[in-house]
Formats: sequence, structure tokens, C-alpha cells
Amino acid sequence: MQITYDTSTLHLEDMPLDVGYASERVDLKSSTEEKFAIGGQNGSTQLLISVPFIDEALVAQLNELNSLLYINALGGITKALIVANDTHTLPVVEEWLSGYDYDEAFGDFYGVRLSNKELAKSLFILSKDGAVFYHEVLCDPSIPFSIDKALLKVAAAQNCYTGKGCHS
Repeated sequence: MQITYDTSTLHLEDMPLDVGYASERVDLKSSTEEKFAIGGQNGSTQLLISVPFIDEALVAQLNELNSLLYINALGGITKALIVANDTHTLPVVEEWLSGYDYDEAFGDFYGVRLSNKELAKSLFILSKDGAVFYHEVLCDPSIPFSIDKALLKVAAAQNCYTGKGCHS
């Protein structure tokens, strides 16, 4: 996949983790160097966003997502913003975990590492059982995610998992 970043054309180093596959639990580091885990099965729907840069438009979109999730009664969601390394300043956004992919595990397991070692602008929705329910990788990181589609997919992911498994 070709990604336009700044004035460069970059490529993903791998294929993004596809819908239906089990996600991997990975550790990130916060701006205070504390480790926390995202991905895998943690009993909640997860909304994971990776970006190659952080700007005001992204922070506004994260805040808009918070508002719309609240309005649509879509609570109990783990939300995380992931960047490649600590050269980025992590924003403080209410109800969002923000972290550095310090050991490159997120970029590798989720297939969103770019050839310049940054992360592609991607959105992953994981169901409560840790499966990838939806993903979006943008070819141009300056454009916003489709919030309407993300909200629909979060609602579907919230409702699809009953906890009973497929053999009940």
C-alpha cells in the first residue's frame, strides 16, 4: 500500500492485520514511561488509532469521537492513540490512552509500520473477544477518518459479541 506523507511516497512494511483475525496484545509507553497494554482480548471493545503525526485536526477528531460515542451511548470502550516514538508530543485527550510503540510491536503485529519507521494513519476496532472487527488505513494522513463509519462499526462490535462463543 502506498502512503503519501509530507512530500514523500512511502509504503507499508507489511500487510495490515485483516478483519476477523485475532489481534495481538502489545505494550506501549506513556509520556511518563509507564507501560500499558492494548489489543488482544480484554473484555471491552477497543478503538485503536495510529498516526504518523499529531496536529490540532487530529485532536479535534478524537474529541468529536468522544462526544459522538457518548451521545450514542457507546461506553465502556478502550480508546488508544499510538505513535511510533517519543519524538512526538502526546496530547492529553479525555478518556484516551496515548502511547509510544517503543518496541515496534504495534507497527509489526498490526502491519502499519511505514518505510520511514513512522506509523500509518490507521483505525482498528477490536471486538470484546479481541478479533479485528474493522480497520481503515488512510493513504493520505492529512485527511480525517470516516467518523460515521467508525461509529457504526463500534456499535456493531459492541453488540456482536455475546460471550457465549460459537458453539453454544
